[in-house]
Amino acid sequence: MKSLYKFAKLIRYHSMECIASCGSGHVGGVLSIADLLAVLYGKIMNIDSSNPLWEERDRLVMSKGHCGPALYAALALKGFFPIEELRTLNQNGTRLPSHCNTLTPGVDFSTGSLGQGASLAVGVALALKKKNNPARTFLILGDGECNEGQIWESAMFAAHYGLDNIIAFVDQNKQQLDGDTRDVMSMENLEESFLSFGWFVKKVAGHNLEKIEEAILNAIENKGKPSLIVLDTIKGKGWTGAEGKPKVHHLPFTEKDLEILKNEIGLLGD
Repeated sequence: MKSLYKFAKLIRYHSMECIASCGSGHVGGVLSIADLLAVLYGKIMNIDSSNPLWEERDRLVMSKGHCGPALYAALALKGFFPIEELRTLNQNGTRLPSHCNTLTPGVDFSTGSLGQGASLAVGVALALKKKNNPARTFLILGDGECNEGQIWESAMFAAHYGLDNIIAFVDQNKQQLDGDTRDVMSMENLEESFLSFGWFVKKVAGHNLEKIEEAILNAIENKGKPSLIVLDTIKGKGWTGAEGKPKVHHLPFTEKDLEILKNEIGLLGD
């Protein structure tokens, strides 16, 4: 687990390096999912950076597509493309747009219009099942994103077809663009809602790598129904400029901030 926690720190640092290169970005949500990505790409997912289109690879759908820099950092650290390329975010000719795009090696689905990633994920999971392909589909949703009706259509679809090869995560960092989720459109009972649709559901501390891994392994053992893991997270986790503060969906972030972050997450001197 020590190496996994180091991986999470590196994802935080390099995702924010990506954002620092253009001066601002979706800081809050990028930092809140670093730990989940560390577990998925560091321990769980069956992938091959030398063969990104391998038919039996696990698929990941980052439905909250504005958090692309976090995914880009994980992919770069796993060898899908050079880490130096992270500093090309949103520049002319880049393979790293601000929102997830299939231009990027290792990214299977373009996302950004919130809610649509859920439909992509359940469709892929059904196709894999019909092909007897053992690959799993992992779906990352935002809690504010769950205001979208398309999420619930997908939840109904996945349960009806018994898609036990999909594991969805909700990054419950309790903020969205316009403020606190409880004020904009309360989704406080996500567990009960997904249970009512026929899903297997767990809620865990979203920055505890051991708990995240345990929940994923429990979900993998679950048969006959889709799984949801609700991650209790802090928006902006790891950076004092955002952590625990209101309205950190999108913030300026500079090279000076990057050095501060490096110290705060314990990477200074590494």
